[in-house]
Amino acid sequence: MGTKRPSGRRYPEDEREMRAARSTSERRRLALEEKRRAKKKKRRRRIGILVAEVIILSVLCVFAYATVKMDKLDFNFLDEDKLEVYKDTGPYTNIALFGLDAREGESIESGVRSDSMMIASINNETNEVKVVSIFRDTLLKQQDGTFDKANAAYSYGGPQEAIALLNRNLDLDIKNYMSVDFKALSDVIDALGGMELELTAEEVVHMNNYCVETSEVTGKDYERIEPEVAGTYHLNGVQATSYARIRATAGGDYKRAERQRLVIEKIVEKAQKANLKTLDKIIDVVFPQVSTSFSSKDLIGIAANALSYQLGETQGFPYSIADTDVVDGYEGSYVVPSDFDGDVKKLHEFLFNEKDYQVSDTVKEISHEIDVMSGAIVEDGYTDEYGTDEGYSEEPYGGYESDGYETDVYESENYEGSY
Repeated sequence: MGTKRPSGRRYPEDEREMRAARSTSERRRLALEEKRRAKKKKRRRRIGILVAEVIILSVLCVFAYATVKMDKLDFNFLDEDKLEVYKDTGPYTNIALFGLDAREGESIESGVRSDSMMIASINNETNEVKVVSIFRDTLLKQQDGTFDKANAAYSYGGPQEAIALLNRNLDLDIKNYMSVDFKALSDVIDALGGMELELTAEEVVHMNNYCVETSEVTGKDYERIEPEVAGTYHLNGVQATSYARIRATAGGDYKRAERQRLVIEKIVEKAQKANLKTLDKIIDVVFPQVSTSFSSKDLIGIAANALSYQLGETQGFPYSIADTDVVDGYEGSYVVPSDFDGDVKKLHEFLFNEKDYQVSDTVKEISHEIDVMSGAIVEDGYTDEYGTDEGYSEEPYGGYESDGYETDVYESENYEGSY
């Protein structure tokens, strides 16, 4: 029989066994940890490959999905040789945007005047987007050499002639466009949940009035704002579209163009924050109402950077307005530039940072013709009906009153209207 060891006492052989046991346990633990690390590393590689595959598949699916959705657009490819492209503006993509006063049964590709005309210029190096409104009543040179309101070109020859008008008169290189009508704008705004706008009491009154027709054209509902007082309101599609159509307040078409740019800014802000479900709804509802010359590939390229675009400053053209809105030999009221070639220089400085831009001979000629028609200058041998050779620099009716927006109304007991 062995000798019983006193409790709690350790002997040398016990220490050796315990050290051996600890060493074996440690080796096993280390081996297990190494095995687990290897499994984790292998699993991470698998996850990394899976994520890469998902990303690639997602990109391919988005491309395929976008291609299918793009088929909803009304593609209208233009003859570039007839666009009168002046010169390449470098790292800028310039797009003509047309808002049309198209009614039921009317095509948005021709036969109607453009209610609004804008140039969106994308700086492809900085992703900044600048927007210029072309006042629709601006006196510009048409394709046949005559002068008419800017928005007449669309009704004469659709977007192709309207783009040519912008390139011809403004030394631009626009090659593509997008056109929408009232309903498309209202649908986009509704899909984004409406927008908050601050209105004057006068704007509320006119917006309520415009809503009647806008509702009829779009087939969409709205609620009148009552009482008609100034304030910040949440507007739906019909209301915001009607707000963008107001031209009866002080500033007329100039102020309307400003309202239109504000509405676009609001749309861009909300669209960049919208979820995929909302954007998908916009695509389904709005794309069938859009006419464009872009190819699917071009649009996907633009859309790829959509979230990084930053809407910069917006302006209205022309910058200088003559003291008359009546043009010799023409009927109706026009926006007449008083320094057309100077305004084109300012436009290029604003859009492309060209501080010393020299306008083309075409623009110089157009500027001269506008000055002659408006009476700003008198060609040799010309005498006006008052027996002077100063054109309309005199004030035959004893002065004028200004409405604050450089459009002058001459007063006479023998004449009515603007002269």
